[in-house]
Parts: sequence; structure tokens; C-alpha cells
Amino acid sequence: MKNSRRDFLTKAALTSAFATAPLLNFGKEYTKAIDRTPKSSMPTDLKITDVKCGYIRGGHSLFVKIYSNQDIVGHGEGVDATPGTYHLVKMMGQRIKGQNPLNVHRLHETIRKSGFFEGAQSGMFVAVLTAVETALWDLAGKALGLPVYQLLGGKFRDSVRVYMDTALYQSSLPKPEDFAKAAREAVDMGFTAVKFDLDQANDPNKYDRFNWTASPAEMQRMYDQMAATRKEVGPNIDICADMHGRYDAITGERVAKMLEPINMMWLEEPIAAENSDAYKKITESTSTPICAGENHYLAHGFRPLLESGAVDIIMPDLQKAGGLGEGQRIANLANLYYVPFAPHMVASYLGAMACAHVCASVPNFMIMEWQIYFHKDPMFKEIVTFEGEMVENGFVKVRDVPGIGVEINEEGMRKYAPKGVPFFE
Repeated sequence: MKNSRRDFLTKAALTSAFATAPLLNFGKEYTKAIDRTPKSSMPTDLKITDVKCGYIRGGHSLFVKIYSNQDIVGHGEGVDATPGTYHLVKMMGQRIKGQNPLNVHRLHETIRKSGFFEGAQSGMFVAVLTAVETALWDLAGKALGLPVYQLLGGKFRDSVRVYMDTALYQSSLPKPEDFAKAAREAVDMGFTAVKFDLDQANDPNKYDRFNWTASPAEMQRMYDQMAATRKEVGPNIDICADMHGRYDAITGERVAKMLEPINMMWLEEPIAAENSDAYKKITESTSTPICAGENHYLAHGFRPLLESGAVDIIMPDLQKAGGLGEGQRIANLANLYYVPFAPHMVASYLGAMACAHVCASVPNFMIMEWQIYFHKDPMFKEIVTFEGEMVENGFVKVRDVPGIGVEINEEGMRKYAPKGVPFFE
């Protein structure tokens, strides 16, 4: 009987082991992450010891580094609304110093709510908060041995599609054939979507430098430029155009209607960001998709656009809208209205990859902005460190390493830093 009982228990144990094998595999990535965590000090013992920053592009690009007591450093970036914000960075750093960087959402709210009377609703405050929050995600990912997309809940896709901003600026008075040439260059590089600027302050056909109601000749110039682009690349390449919020509503309506035969991916910000009712009027007047949002802040800023159906596509800038967690909240809010998420992106490759982690983590991602300067300006490879290629065939592969997967190169940045501004001090 003893032997029979022993045999029975042995067989039962083996059967149970085989049956539970799938369960043992469940969560194995998190188990690996725990194994990779430094055992000299557990994540719960992590503390922020310092926050430092540096700037390039005249202060319009802010880079933040958050230091910890385990020698793990997080990297983040903010853009546009950042000149002159050194002391704002240091103030935010003091408010989170000594706290655990793994509590990213809590620290984000700590900073935001403590700045309620300091401009925490938009602008410079939120742009700086964005850089700090991004650095917290990077630090948390490194501490736990997980890429940021995993901390955000996992990924829907391994790589994100990007469109090429050709930077064919209207200040040089480009002709339609210049548009066609720039589009062909981008397509030959592997991109399946391109973007151009239509606003032109020095257009000789402009009647008034301050009133941006477009003249008939300006309208024709815009149409000819987009028509030449479509003719060059054919029907299967996406084309979008940016008006940088400079025009009035009637011009926005007319341009959107005029471009309908071109089959645009979108017309971007024909008017300024403040008036969602005016946007709705334009959107309802045309079959050309209308896109906006690069100058909106926090999920609060996108609620009126989405609730009123003012735009077809939203394009938050995740280097100034409030951070990566806030970017995911904005995308999820848009998803409730079946609105695609197509982030604006004018940062370095650090910012681009941070943005890509969010794009991977949401279901309604459409496409992300990519800049020609990554390919033509050596600065953008000097100021960061990373492995592998930036982009391949119009897609950015989301880095599957702890944190964001791209880091600041202080020495590479130093020669581009504005004079008279403290540099990672």
C-alpha cells in the first residue's frame, strides 16, 4: 500500500506540474525583471538624489537627468516652451528629492498640484514637468529591468509608423517642383508619408502681413504645391500639410475644401488652437481630415476638441503636453471618441523614442512625426547615445531594453549648449 500510495502521489505531482506549466510561464518577463534588479538595494529603497538639466537650440530643447541613490539615472526631454526654465527645473527637483522615483504618477501629481498657482495648467510649467516625468519613467524602467512600454501596460505593436517632415520651409519660396523633389527624396528613403508647410509669411501675393486671410493667388500656390507632390508620389503615399495656426477660419475652410481632390492624410492646424468651435466649423465643412493639438496641454486641453467633434485627428506633442503617462491618457481619451492619435514630434531621438513607447502602448495610434534633421544634421546623433538604427523603411522599432533605450550624451551636447546657462549643474 505504501508503494502504491507513493506511486500515486508521484504521478499526481507530475500531472500537476505539466498542467500548471503554462501558469508557470505566465509573468515570466516580470520574474526576469526581478532577477535583473540590483539586490544590493531593493526598488522600494530607491530615492531621488538630484535633478539636473541642460539645453540646446537656444533653450528650446530641454534635457533632464534624474539621479538616484542606486546610481541609476533617468533621462527626459521637453521642447518649445522651455527657454529660461532652468530654475523651474531645479524647483521641481527639490519637490521630489528624497522620494521614490518608481511612483511616477504620484510624483507627476505632486509637482502639478503644487504648481496650481504657478502656471501648472499649460505652457512652460507643463513642458518642464513633461521632461521630468519622462526621466522618471526612464529611471523606473532601468530600476525594474523593463522597457517603458511595459510599464505603461504593454504594447500593441513592435514598431511605429512615422511620416517625414521634409522641412521645406516656405521662407525660401519653394516652387511646386521643389515640393515634388522633397517628397520623392523621402519616399526613396523608405517613408510612406510626408508633410509640408503651406504658411508663407513672405508670399509676394499676401495682401496684409498681419491679417492672414489668403488671397486667390496664395490659394493657388498652395494647391499647386500639393498637386505637384501628389503627382510625383502617386496615390499610395500619404500627404499632410501644416498651416501652423496662422490663418483665419474662412481661409481654413477654403483650403481644406480646395485640397479635397488631393486626398490628403490631413490638413494641420489651419487656425490657432484656442477656439474649438471654429475648428468644428472647418471640420464639418470638408472631407479633408483636420488635425490639431500640438499646442494643447494635459488631457484637460484635449477634452473640448474631442467632446465637440472639433477635429478628426489629434496630435499632442509628448515633449510638452504633460509627459508619457499624460500622453497615454490623452490617447485613451481620444479612443473613446474613435479619434486617431498621431503625435507631433520635434525633439531629439531621445524624445522620439520616448514618444514611440507611448505610441506602442495605445490602440488608436495612427502615425508619428519624424524629422529630416535626423538624417542631415550631425548634432542629433552627437547629443544622444543608442545602439542600432534610428529608423528603417518608415518605421521606428520600439527599443526592447530597460527604460527608454536612448540616453543623453553630455559631452556631445556641450558644444551646442547656449552660453550663460548652467549645464547639468
